[in-house]
Amino acid sequence: MQWLADFEQYVLRLRAERPRLVLCGDYNICHEAIDIHDPVRNANSSGFLPEERDWMTGFLAQGFTDSFRYLYPEAKDQYTWWSFRAGARGKNKGWRIDYLMLSDDLRPRLKEAFILPQAVHSDHCPTGIVLDM
Repeated sequence: MQWLADFEQYVLRLRAERPRLVLCGDYNICHEAIDIHDPVRNANSSGFLPEERDWMTGFLAQGFTDSFRYLYPEAKDQYTWWSFRAGARGKNKGWRIDYLMLSDDLRPRLKEAFILPQAVHSDHCPTGIVLDM
């Protein structure tokens, strides 16, 4: 949680200098129940803890947009990470923990967001966006 607080402060300072930000990476947090294959049994799992999810909500409220969820608010079973255990990927028992966050002023330029689960090179898959710049 300390790292998340430090990251947030860094990003807010960076946005003051460079207001149009795209923040890409593995946040290791499933923000909403729709972002994880089994929210009930994972309720006490790191990456889906209430305090982690609350941090993500607060971060977004400071002027950032989850690009994929913005365009696809109801999209289910769209994940970016699967455990290597028990054939999770083959069963699509995954987590959406990789994000492309936009500063809100870039939201009108967002044309597409996508996840490429067919790319099987690690336990994560690529995710991307198209911006009209």
